Amino acid sequence: MSKLFKIGIAALCVLVAVPLVVPRAMSQDDQDVLKVIPENYKLLLENPFVRVLEARIPAGTLEKPHRHLRGVSVCMTEYTIESRIVPGGQWVRSQRKAGVVYWSESSLHEMRNVGTTSSHTIRIELKY
Repeated sequence: MSKLFKIGIAALCVLVAVPLVVPRAMSQDDQDVLKVIPENYKLLLENPFVRVLEARIPAGTLEKPHRHLRGVSVCMTEYTIESRIVPGGQWVRSQRKAGVVYWSESSLHEMRNVGTTSSHTIRIELKY
């Protein structure tokens, strides 16, 4: 095998391995939601590509700053929340209806349930 071919194979291996390793490290972040607020979040499924979380936030709860990977959320109940990007973001109110599906990018944020009902959401986070 030529030296150029060996270098090409090594580079290809790195390109394939990095997406599998880097997102895994991100999910191990000290501000990962599963570490910061384990009482509100449950891991339902995890593989090299996604992780699926169930979130239940009681009415009146203020969650500490935490991080999510980018992904899709499915609202299972009606609820009203406020969230803001940390540090220094403005509080933004969202009224969610059961069945609503929304996308959100990865962020460090805090959230509070300002409504009278608990929130119940399934979140599918992408690891790449």
